[in-house]
Amino acid sequence: MRILQLHSNFIQYKPIQKEIAIAEEAEKKEKRLEEIVVLFTAVEEGDNEAVAKKAIDEVQAFLEKLKVNRILIYPYAHLSSNLANPGSALEVVKVMEAYAKKIGLETYRAPFGWNKQFTISIKGHPLAEQSRAILPAEAEEKKEEKVSEAVKAQEKLKSSWYILQPDGKMVPVEEFDFEGRENLQKFAAYETSKVRASQQAPPHVLLMKRLEIADYEPGSDPGNIRWYPKGRLIKSLLEQFVNAKMIEYGAMEVETPIMYDFQHPSLADYVNRFPARQYILKSENKTLFLRFAACFGQFLIVHDAQFSYKQMPLKVYELTRYSFRREQRGEVVGLRRLRAFTMPDCHAFCTDLEQAKKEFIIRFKLCMQILEEIGLSEGDYEAAIRFTKDFYEENKEFIKSLAKIFGRPVLSEMWRERFFYFILKWDFNVVDNQDKAAALSTDQIDVENAKRYDITYVDEKGEKRHPLIMHCSPSGAIERCVYALLEKAYKEQQSGKPPMLPLWLSPTQVRIVPMSDKYFGHAEKLASSLDAQNVRVDIDDQTFTMQKRVREAEREWVPYIIVVGQKEIESDRLPVRDRKAGKIRKMKLEELTSEIGEIVKGKPFKPLPVPKHLSKRPQFYG
Repeated sequence: MRILQLHSNFIQYKPIQKEIAIAEEAEKKEKRLEEIVVLFTAVEEGDNEAVAKKAIDEVQAFLEKLKVNRILIYPYAHLSSNLANPGSALEVVKVMEAYAKKIGLETYRAPFGWNKQFTISIKGHPLAEQSRAILPAEAEEKKEEKVSEAVKAQEKLKSSWYILQPDGKMVPVEEFDFEGRENLQKFAAYETSKVRASQQAPPHVLLMKRLEIADYEPGSDPGNIRWYPKGRLIKSLLEQFVNAKMIEYGAMEVETPIMYDFQHPSLADYVNRFPARQYILKSENKTLFLRFAACFGQFLIVHDAQFSYKQMPLKVYELTRYSFRREQRGEVVGLRRLRAFTMPDCHAFCTDLEQAKKEFIIRFKLCMQILEEIGLSEGDYEAAIRFTKDFYEENKEFIKSLAKIFGRPVLSEMWRERFFYFILKWDFNVVDNQDKAAALSTDQIDVENAKRYDITYVDEKGEKRHPLIMHCSPSGAIERCVYALLEKAYKEQQSGKPPMLPLWLSPTQVRIVPMSDKYFGHAEKLASSLDAQNVRVDIDDQTFTMQKRVREAEREWVPYIIVVGQKEIESDRLPVRDRKAGKIRKMKLEELTSEIGEIVKGKPFKPLPVPKHLSKRPQFYG
């Protein structure tokens, strides 16, 4: 089922003529409805009663945000090319109408099977226009699925949404002027609608395949990815970089199991407090689940440790390869939302709220720095700060200080009451080319789990106390960092700039293209010199024309291309095609290596992940 959902000032429509034999009886009179949400609805092959009810449940949850209780179900076949037969479609539409009335919605329905003339006025706020897709498999799965109480709560959670400005002013999201803040407007619309499913593949999916970075793994569960050599290099470098930043921050690295016993008393309770779906395993007489974060493994370690206020905040870190979340089928796409992912996870155990707030700010700034160094600068992501109403009332100035540090307006979500284990959370989110958002860095203040896991420290008086726990992923999932960089590159391409990865993550940093086999020897010497300076360099020794080989290097986003011929042998200067500058620069070899060294300074290095000569390489995609 496809629905175009429009919050309208009014809609005026009139049946004109019947289009099908089973069209309902209707008067050819104009009807006008005001202050209403119009649901232009296309019923697709396979849609059933479960789909109809799920669609209305989603609409009802959204109506609560708008404070509207009136809907018009408007059959509209033009949203899909996979329509159900008219008889089945009419039955589904009738189920939608009856169910909507049953749950208390003021419901109207336009006649089925007619060509209709209509005029509509749509409101101007960010939530006014939404699209939905409900698939039969998802509706059935939802009916049978066992999910945690936190997931159920998240679906029903009542929130108030604001834009918090750097000056501390909180503006209701529907009243905020988004002029010049298009990305923030898209982010606000995505978050408040809570529609996560994708209708088509985002641009990064084609790029990750074409650049031989990653691909779907057909032999596994959807949401599991295969990484090709170039992608493994990129992913590994990101992992090393984040690891180094966490060690520099002062976190102690640990490693914990990937599966846990559902019957462990602390774990069973925590699973129901975490908004994620789990993979369940049976082993002998135990029911196990695959970890969805590193929290419980680290908590069990710290439970067994002895420490006092003098060692706090106590910081523990793990790079989980992998964490598992059984995301819903329609939400799993590319590298944006996976079922198995690599998550840097750092916990800080703090004595009290004041220490936690200080650490919160340190980590907030650190995460901004990490994203900047990865290659995501200001404007590439938006921020959200989420908190309970009680926490906001008692800590207004602290929350406002976060927006001031960020330096731009941020989306704020205020919960009327606390259901989750945390009272405060922030997250940085990239908005992609489909106007979908995905969280990268995040941090939370947890007020429950120290007691749940019986984690204690010794205070100044020698008494045992439960700490507060902070949950931080400094970069978010490593896969999402790659997704964000590819989506950013695509945006730059659309604006006329050459798409690129940051130099330190480019699998090939310099490509040498000999004009003919006569110059292979000189190309090898240049490559050896660059290789000795920790530059990833390769040689295109294929038999294609020089122009085709240069085009291929450009298609692979190689940052620097050097064409080698007789002139280059006789001169100490090389014609370096600089992708970022968009021109050929005459440079000495040492100038090039010095420039590359300066750009990648402080970043980890790994050698070329594929054979140096292109003629020796397999083709993984194409």
